[in-house]
Amino acid sequence: MMFKFCSIAMALFAGAASANPFEAKTTPSNANAKAAYTAKLMKKAVPTKNSQIRKLNDNDEIDLTGYSLKFEKCQFVKSYSQDLAEAGSDTVLATQRFVLFRLCPSGSCSSCNYNYGEYMVDMEDYLGYTVEYRQEEQEEMCNACEEQCYYEADDAGDDAAAEEEEEDAGDDANGGGRRLVTADCDTCQSDCQKIANMEANYYLDATAFVQCAELKEADDDSDALYAGPICASQGAKIKIGVFTDEDCMFLDSSKDVEDYLTDDDGNGMKLSHALLKTTYSSTDCISCLEDVDGDDDAAKADAGNKEVCSELYESAAKCESKHGFSGLSSNDYYQSDNQISNEELVCDFISSLKSGTYSQDGEIVIGGSKVYTSGGTSTSGGQKFALTFFIIGTVGLAVYAAMLHTQLTKGGKPDLSAQGGAMA
Repeated sequence: MMFKFCSIAMALFAGAASANPFEAKTTPSNANAKAAYTAKLMKKAVPTKNSQIRKLNDNDEIDLTGYSLKFEKCQFVKSYSQDLAEAGSDTVLATQRFVLFRLCPSGSCSSCNYNYGEYMVDMEDYLGYTVEYRQEEQEEMCNACEEQCYYEADDAGDDAAAEEEEEDAGDDANGGGRRLVTADCDTCQSDCQKIANMEANYYLDATAFVQCAELKEADDDSDALYAGPICASQGAKIKIGVFTDEDCMFLDSSKDVEDYLTDDDGNGMKLSHALLKTTYSSTDCISCLEDVDGDDDAAKADAGNKEVCSELYESAAKCESKHGFSGLSSNDYYQSDNQISNEELVCDFISSLKSGTYSQDGEIVIGGSKVYTSGGTSTSGGQKFALTFFIIGTVGLAVYAAMLHTQLTKGGKPDLSAQGGAMA
């Protein structure tokens, strides 16, 4: 009887396994389908071109003055490259680098849970604009520190120099280039001294490598190496890594940038990430309202967008209406329906970047880890097997219990002698 039950259970298990709806799909064909879906998203999730922007005012720009720019995540994505295939490269997978950011209402940038837009842009573009902005911010802070914390008007020459600087500041403010800064004299002096003496203290600013740059020349013993930005801490940070190609597509994680940094005298140097950290800060948002003189009400009324916000907005793929952001849903900002028709695809792809579809290095994650599906994550392979096993086991125990119940109810007490028991 037990042999017959085991045979039935095995048959049930085999049948369930062959038609199991929970079975993990980890075959090569599934990987190809996933890659094809990704390629489809990438092909259609194109940035909005300037020509698609409707003329809203004299400056031909969208009003973002009530929003602040907030970094969300950095993500690498490896995808098929026709150029690599035709070139006979060792791999046909090229690495693409993306940054996700949000435009949040300025009064709630820390929470940013409604009425915000979510965007995806190439990492090079993101770092290009944000590093330039933070560098100017740093320079103006140090200029203000020198003027407000060191300056003493002892003679006419100093007074004349001060007046000239004020005139220059006014011209810059009217042109929208300079932010009016009040220096914190308790901290700015030491901070600016560190910046000025960085190289003398054997430090190199990490922002020097936000674009791929040669790190070590090729020699008889080894090939050339290059340095460029990489995603770290599961996309929460951006650091500098070592690459083996001039386009910084192939990362060599076994190497450290600082092992190859030296000054002109051959002294070893380290990287300073202080400025780079400001580009991916999750707490220090960048207000998109152009800075003007705090006492000039007319200038305040005419203030427009900061360039960093306008440029990133125009070059990014957009996911807006699902988050309550009015820009895309109103269709007032666009001359064509291209961005709106692709918004769902853009939103899906952004969700896939956030949900763990890709590893930190850009590989597609299939099987044991969570896999992105529209609206949630799928059950892992191990969970599916365990669920199937316990379901079949439960059915088997139920069948066996029913058989024992039938024997007890039809045959009365079980014959102990027939089961090998001893009679008293």
